[in-house]
Amino acid sequence: MLMPFSKLEGLGNDFILIKTEQLEAIRYSDLARKICNRFFGVGADGVILFHSMPLPTRADFSMRIFNADGSEAELSGNGLRCLAAHLWHHGLHCHNPLRVDTRAGLKAVQMTRSTPPEYFFEVEMGNPILDRNRIPLNLESEPDSLVACELAVGDTVYKVTITSMGNPHCSIFLDDFGAMDWERVGSRIEAHPAFPNRTNVEFVKVKSRQEIEVRFWERGVGKTYASGTGSCAAVVASVLNGYTDREVQVHTLGGGLEISWQANNSLCLKGPARFICHGEYCYSETSG
Repeated sequence: MLMPFSKLEGLGNDFILIKTEQLEAIRYSDLARKICNRFFGVGADGVILFHSMPLPTRADFSMRIFNADGSEAELSGNGLRCLAAHLWHHGLHCHNPLRVDTRAGLKAVQMTRSTPPEYFFEVEMGNPILDRNRIPLNLESEPDSLVACELAVGDTVYKVTITSMGNPHCSIFLDDFGAMDWERVGSRIEAHPAFPNRTNVEFVKVKSRQEIEVRFWERGVGKTYASGTGSCAAVVASVLNGYTDREVQVHTLGGGLEISWQANNSLCLKGPARFICHGEYCYSETSG
């Protein structure tokens, strides 16, 4: 079947967007694995499947996110901005802020500036989760803290800070990205038995009390140029460890995000998303 799609990116974290109304009874995980393949498909970090919500629901749209390996993610800050940019770029929505139903709850996306094909947004990402049962986490630590706790990976013990933004995150602080094979470490921590749902991993270099630099290993994807929820988790970890203030510029391989951990405990993310192209994908259950 021919499947219309659009492709967008937020700081190099790229997504393929498809209206669920266009889909027949197909396996979404299979579609994600095939269309995200950078050699045999369109190529992306993930797929966003979305549809409009009928009145009088609180949300304008609903979205589901599938990673390149076919697993489903609870939330993506970059993905939210990409969905919003897609809707504004094609004139499919006029409300500002846009309210989107996700697996991590209702999120508000406010457009602040547009220079098509690039759009700039503020996203209310919600409160960080610091309860091990809700993350979830199977790790004994003394005291019972998620901040600077020890995680054994093979013969090495890392000091990690564990949080959730609706999806699990594990942050490690370091002084030099070149001093660690962080991609190898990230892949091992992702599948660590302490994380029953696997985890995203952030490697954080503190530059000042207002700036950090982060490398991302995303669950179900691998190395990515940026991560919205990962940037939020890195800021939360930085604040909890006493390294930064609550308003932080996050430098990623794909560019910069502004993150504010507000007095009401919610995190606000500011950053861009850009429309790349649209086309048609020929999907077959037997291909790929």
